[in-house]
Formats: sequence, structure tokens, C-alpha cells
Amino acid sequence: MKTYRKNTAAIILTAENEILLFQRADLPQVWGFPQGGIEKGESAEQAIVRELEEEIGTHAFDIVGKYPEYLRYDFPEGMTFPDWSYDGQEQQYFLIRLHPEALINVKTEHPEFISYKPVCFAAIDFNVFSFKADVYRKVLTYFKKEFKEIK
Repeated sequence: MKTYRKNTAAIILTAENEILLFQRADLPQVWGFPQGGIEKGESAEQAIVRELEEEIGTHAFDIVGKYPEYLRYDFPEGMTFPDWSYDGQEQQYFLIRLHPEALINVKTEHPEFISYKPVCFAAIDFNVFSFKADVYRKVLTYFKKEFKEIK
């Protein structure tokens, strides 16, 4: 039986209703979204607030939506991690709206990203998401339908 790490992830909107994509530090050809494990005793909402502070250095945002269920993806063959072994992740996705004064800082203590860029939904190339592409497509399509202001 496969095992999945409980995780949370954020789709982040700018004040202009564009989606922020983040370029990974460990795989610069891959773009994605901030995410991280849900710690013992922590809710998914608490985890996403903590993860955004750790990964993009801000707490100037509001949670404006939540995907209605957890989604799973499997790690590619051969992908390993030093501290744990799971077959994939089971994630709760949140739609986050940055406050206009929010400052993003990807140069955190343990950087996961090296850069970021705002994009319109129509301009997203799902190929840059690697093995997470199907889950990202599902989540982004849902949020685009539910939150019409997304560009």
C-alpha cells in the first residue's frame, strides 16, 4: 500500500489577480507553488500560514479559498528524501490573496525558490510543473472557475 505525506500548498494571487509561479532552487527548470508538510497537531490552515512565512517570507495575505478535498500525486521513480520515505504527497490546496503591501522574499534561511513571476491563467505552461502538472491543472482550473477575478 502506498504512503502519502500530509501536505498543504498555496496558489497565490497578486493584487492584480495574477498567479505567482515560483522557480525551484533544487530544480531550476521546474516551477511550482509554495507547499510543505502539516506538522503534528497543526491544521492545514495553520500549516499554510507557517509555510508561506518560511518559504516566501510574508504573512501579509488572506486565505480566500480552499480546494474541496485533498489531492494526491506520486513522486517519480528514484526520487528520495533524506528524512522520510513516502510514495507521494496528499495535499490541501488554498487560494491566497496577497495584501497590496506584501513583500515576497525567496532568500529565506533555507531557500526553496530562486525567483518568482506573476502570470495570467491563460499563459500558464503546465509542462513546467513536472510530475505535479495534472494536480496543478485540476486545482488551478477549479480556482479559476470559482473565483472569476483570476486573470
